Amino acid sequence: MQYITEEMLKFLENIRNHNEKEWFEQHKEIYLQSVYEPLKAMSEALYQPYAEYQMLHKTARIYRDANFPPYQHYRDTFWIYIRHEAVWWSKTPCLFFEISPEGAGFGFRISSPEPQFMEYFRRQIAGQPDTLQALVSGLEQKQLTLSGDEYKRPKPCQNPELLPYFRKKSLAVQKYITDRHFLCSDALLPEVQKTFSDVFPVYQYFYNMMQNYETGKNTPETKTSPEPELFMTKAPEQEFMW
Repeated sequence: MQYITEEMLKFLENIRNHNEKEWFEQHKEIYLQSVYEPLKAMSEALYQPYAEYQMLHKTARIYRDANFPPYQHYRDTFWIYIRHEAVWWSKTPCLFFEISPEGAGFGFRISSPEPQFMEYFRRQIAGQPDTLQALVSGLEQKQLTLSGDEYKRPKPCQNPELLPYFRKKSLAVQKYITDRHFLCSDALLPEVQKTFSDVFPVYQYFYNMMQNYETGKNTPETKTSPEPELFMTKAPEQEFMW
């Protein structure tokens, strides 16, 4: 089934250039039929293999949060997330698909992990490097790379083979497609499904690590006060809202 269409991509281009309520209200039906419904159906299709893991799936809403930049009313980039339940969605592992007028990216990521979690990650791989290196080797066989944003000043590392991962302040394994003909074809969904399958071991690795980190963080010896909600983006409770 074709989920991404020229009509969807054209709408995303137009909402970028006409980011005001009057234009959107005049074209709301196009949004519902060409963007919202197809992405909702795509989310359902991508989610099916992961339902048994008690994960959930969400799709971006068109309305931007006015408290965060860029300060626009409407999105021109939409995403689908598949992940376990979490309070702070940007801090946790997820499988994602993201579409914009420029193209589509998809795979695995933790977009804004806590610095303390990344410190925990560095301690874990320093003590048990073989597990991560096996995952990375498996990714390389599929022409995939563990990447992410990097610190301006790398963290001290005693193992040169781990140095690339000590530099990371976020984590991702992703593909990016700009070919509109491919994006608007029946071949897109199988490609995204295959990539999700290829990166799922990485998701499980970091999800389990995150669970262990959270358990250790909340022991009586290490428990800290919750971070102020004022500075966080809380996960929505309703499906297809974010």
